[in-house]
Amino acid sequence: MSQLRRDPIINRWVIISTERARRPNDFRVEKQAIGKGGFCPFCEGNEAKTPAEIMAIRRPDSGPNQPGWSLRVVSNKFPALAIEGDLQRKGIGLFDQMNGIGAHEVIIETNRHVVDIAELSEAEILQVIGAYQSRSLDLKKDSRFRYILIFKNCGERAGASLEHTHSQIIATPVTPKRVREELAGSQQHFLAKERCIFCDLLEQELDSGKRVIQETQHFMVLAPFASCFPFETWILPRRHHPDFDQISEAERQDLAAVLRKTIYRINRSLNNPPYNYLIHTAPNRYRRSGYWQTIDQDYHWHLEIIPRLTGIAGFEWGTGFYINPTAPEDAAAYLREID
Repeated sequence: MSQLRRDPIINRWVIISTERARRPNDFRVEKQAIGKGGFCPFCEGNEAKTPAEIMAIRRPDSGPNQPGWSLRVVSNKFPALAIEGDLQRKGIGLFDQMNGIGAHEVIIETNRHVVDIAELSEAEILQVIGAYQSRSLDLKKDSRFRYILIFKNCGERAGASLEHTHSQIIATPVTPKRVREELAGSQQHFLAKERCIFCDLLEQELDSGKRVIQETQHFMVLAPFASCFPFETWILPRRHHPDFDQISEAERQDLAAVLRKTIYRINRSLNNPPYNYLIHTAPNRYRRSGYWQTIDQDYHWHLEIIPRLTGIAGFEWGTGFYINPTAPEDAAAYLREID
């Protein structure tokens, strides 16, 4: 019989459809090649085909926007939000409006034309994580920005428009609704119990072990109890902190290894599916009236990985329920088997 499971953080219900149970081999969604064999603006030597670099890791004898780099960060050529200008917030009757101010950057993760971050070495992924941290800290200096989202689209079905492995950062002038739901749920738990709900979740999942995929000194990888999607996977830091960009050097090194291993496991289990990952972190804190004072204690950053194996149809749009045909306990067991 199917189960209804409630996400304890955002109070969302999910249907785990055991009667439709699907194993890894039942998913036939293949990652589509994007422009394979064609011109790639992200490859070394094509620097003039991208906007000017914002930062780069490169040889000392090389100059900006020239070959000799191993990682580059550039502005998105077609940004969702523009960095220049004022917000100019205003109301139009019942409606609220502001200018589309923000930042939209692309992290080109390697000068080599590879399609997945799992193909990079741990040292290369460590550079990527360092770039995430550096750009987040820098964008936070702009008081117009309320939230910094770091995310990756891998594969056409996951929203990637170029094959060359890359990530994106978007800074927004508002905190996204999905993040606000996590923040509110975390605050509610803390006010009731004076504990972080993510820390409680870590302890309970470690005791159970059913949904744990990997444990390291600094991180735990798990399939969440109320997974919305088959093989949805979370990487949670064991040290409590609300902000991703405050990770230590040891945590960066551990995360590079854990992220590479987790994507490798997903790729091996599911035949290299398209996927998204994203980092949920606390918003920028600008002290103001009515802003809660416990966010440093009640929120806990984490990384979510979502293989794009199923679609969202009328039931999901109409109800907000998600139907997951693979129990997270089964997904964790399958992924643990991949060494």
